[in-house]
Amino acid sequence: MEQDLFVYNTLTRKKEKFKALNAPHVGMYVCGPTVYSDVHLGNCRTYISFDMIFRYLTHIGYKVRYVRNITDAGHLESDADEGEDKIAKKAKLLQLEPMEIVQQYTVDFHNVMHQFNALPPSIEPTATGHIIEQIELVKAILDKGYAYVVDGSVYFDVEKYNQTQDYGILNGRNLDDLLNNTRDLGGQEEKRGKLDFALWIKAKPEHLMKWPSPWGIGFPGWHLECSAMSNKYLGEQFDIHGGGIDLMPTHHTNEIAQNVACCSKNPASYWLHTNMLNVNGQKMSKSLGNSFLPRELFSGNHPVLSKGYSPMTVRFFMMQAHYRSTLDFSNDAMEASEKGFKRLMNAFTLLDELKASEQSEVQIAILQQRCYDALNDDFNSPVLIAELFEASKIINSVHDGKIKIDTHNLDLLKKLMQLFIIDILGLKNEQAGNDELPKVIDFIINLRSEAKVNRDYATSDKIRIGLEEIGFQLKDSKDKTTWSKI
Repeated sequence: MEQDLFVYNTLTRKKEKFKALNAPHVGMYVCGPTVYSDVHLGNCRTYISFDMIFRYLTHIGYKVRYVRNITDAGHLESDADEGEDKIAKKAKLLQLEPMEIVQQYTVDFHNVMHQFNALPPSIEPTATGHIIEQIELVKAILDKGYAYVVDGSVYFDVEKYNQTQDYGILNGRNLDDLLNNTRDLGGQEEKRGKLDFALWIKAKPEHLMKWPSPWGIGFPGWHLECSAMSNKYLGEQFDIHGGGIDLMPTHHTNEIAQNVACCSKNPASYWLHTNMLNVNGQKMSKSLGNSFLPRELFSGNHPVLSKGYSPMTVRFFMMQAHYRSTLDFSNDAMEASEKGFKRLMNAFTLLDELKASEQSEVQIAILQQRCYDALNDDFNSPVLIAELFEASKIINSVHDGKIKIDTHNLDLLKKLMQLFIIDILGLKNEQAGNDELPKVIDFIINLRSEAKVNRDYATSDKIRIGLEEIGFQLKDSKDKTTWSKI
């Protein structure tokens, strides 16, 4: 389907018309999780946002190769190439093999993504599975003269690179500003410059995860893995590189430098970044006690939470903010999202009950185009959701007999709701798998109808009130009584 899609490119700091390098093929790389701990809710927001982008690009006709890596080596405790590898540190603490840690948290990550109804990427490579590619990339950067070897470690020479290239092109800062805001080397005297970063790090004898290289036994730098794997699976230059905004100043900046040094080109045409997740106006952090995991959010088992929320409610909450906007969590916001999500899904479930008329008082094609316009404007999910609530109003009005809709527009309305709610936003009716629930509710409604026939209005009201208290609303009409989730 031909669409004029515009995306905000962090690299140029403006919206640009999307044009794939090799249409209809699109290469998209998103920095995946470091599997040494439970997946952070802020990370989930990033992967849910790019899941929606993946779904939409596929719908409008692109053949998307979506690569999302697993960081299972080389991610040290500091961006300054200091400290232990986080996975190895956890393995020592729990007296396990590092790959046991990797497997445990990778499985947990996949389970969380499944609960959020996120599609798996096309390829999910691991850093440990691409050591050879990373070594070859270091060799190429050394050959181009942008790196140097010191006692078994290899460092990228940022100041030399900046003589011919713009190191701060992604974040819009010049080298002097970056140098002035970077601490002294402090124990890293083997580096020539304060901004130099490790491509390959010499391993200490006690280091668990290490491999042979031309420079000695060691392990890759964190930034190297993404360059090596994106290059392998998407080529020297591809379409979209994504990740959280926290990766932009260092990780993504260094990825660009590595790729330009090696291949003389920026790896991606468009850089897309999701924004931060806050809690009650504050940055989510363990030190503030406001950081919680997805499973805690689902169960409500955390002091910040007033109750638990379903995975689809959380996904809907995230979709209600633009991916580039700061998202502020609060119990009030989640309550509102829960009600909004139920209202949307209630309308969706009413579609099969709608009856077409010979004439139509609504033109769904106009609404459909507004939905596309929202997504074509940098994947604007909150505007799309506003349009879907307009569709919900139409559904409710047709169901209540207030307006008429013909067969053509009814078919369009059904397709619109299925496409944008289920296929693109990735939401699903959490009651859909419960085949027995409608039978149970209908049985209770029949009991209430018998009570009304027998003029037992006390029992009739008791049933209606009781259903409302557990989340089901009854609506009486001349012909029958229908029900919906509140």
